[in-house]
Amino acid sequence: QVQLMESGGGSVQSGGSLRLSCAASGDRRSGYAMAWFRQAPGTEREGVAAINSDRKTSYTASVQGRFTISQDNAKNTLFLQMNSLKPEDTAMYYCAARPATWWLPLSPQQYKYWGQGTQVTVSA
Repeated sequence: QVQLMESGGGSVQSGGSLRLSCAASGDRRSGYAMAWFRQAPGTEREGVAAINSDRKTSYTASVQGRFTISQDNAKNTLFLQMNSLKPEDTAMYYCAARPATWWLPLSPQQYKYWGQGTQVTVSA
């Protein structure tokens, strides 16, 4: 079992920045792939960025070049640095984990463990 807790959400103006954090606890003996997802009201949950145990990363096209996913293994913490934020980035952001394999998906169905989410609101 892995427990995840997000923090760092808030309200910013368009063009601003936020840094999300996700603290992981529980069984960390095995490697895990970690990811950030987001969901706006009335839409499906969308994969934003993922990072594997070998530090390979993957991003959805709409955030490429603006968002950076990283992790501090010593502190069991996942980060999402979000720059040049746009109103369309407004959503609840979730941290997720799955046992690491060679595959690094961005589909929510592939992730087993989830946090409760943190709200990000970007105003025009």
